[in-house]
Amino acid sequence: MEDRHDQEEIYSQRIKAGKRTYFFDVKATRGQDYYLTITESKRKLRDDDTFSYEKHKIFLYKEDFAKFVDALQDAVDYVREELLTEEEVAELDRPRPAYDNFEGDKGFNPNRSDDNY
Repeated sequence: MEDRHDQEEIYSQRIKAGKRTYFFDVKATRGQDYYLTITESKRKLRDDDTFSYEKHKIFLYKEDFAKFVDALQDAVDYVREELLTEEEVAELDRPRPAYDNFEGDKGFNPNRSDDNY
């Protein structure tokens, strides 16, 4: 795998969800091969009352995009149709404010190696 500094970030989107934040980052290798990283960052309280962040990252390569989207949609449809009540589905369908796009944001960066975010 290439060094992190060799990767070009093309697009970023952040979704805040309670104590978790999800990041969707489109990147390119030097050879202009595109891939997506999906990062879940969860804020954790340490014993000394400071915070740290636990991160989990998935690398999704362009040749797998369609299969991934289809499987994700199938799983979401199954939960909605087979497991949730009508009220729960209505709550999911309720309009919400747009997600935060952190492109150019100097705050939290899931790709930083330190825990000070």
